[in-house]
Amino acid sequence: MVRRLKAGEPRARREALVTSLDALSPHHPAAVTTLTLGEREAAWLRAIGLFEGTTVTLLRRAPLGGPLHVRVSGGAELAVDRQLAKHVMVSPEQVSP
Repeated sequence: MVRRLKAGEPRARREALVTSLDALSPHHPAAVTTLTLGEREAAWLRAIGLFEGTTVTLLRRAPLGGPLHVRVSGGAELAVDRQLAKHVMVSPEQVSP
């Protein structure tokens, strides 16, 4: 069972769970929280379906520092440059005990 963080949970707990897309574990869904990029790059990511509130799952990493293969909640699969992925902040969904 997967559980999302509730709005009433302590802020420190919510912030501790935010990481960048490039650090996400494969096959664990996460919600995009922030795009820490310039407006042009952020607009491009939003246009292809990677925007705040979207659930994203890292499927695999290309070898030798290549792009990340991700799936967004709409079903689209994208290749995202690793340097760009460092600026996509996500909150991994937590599994209930």
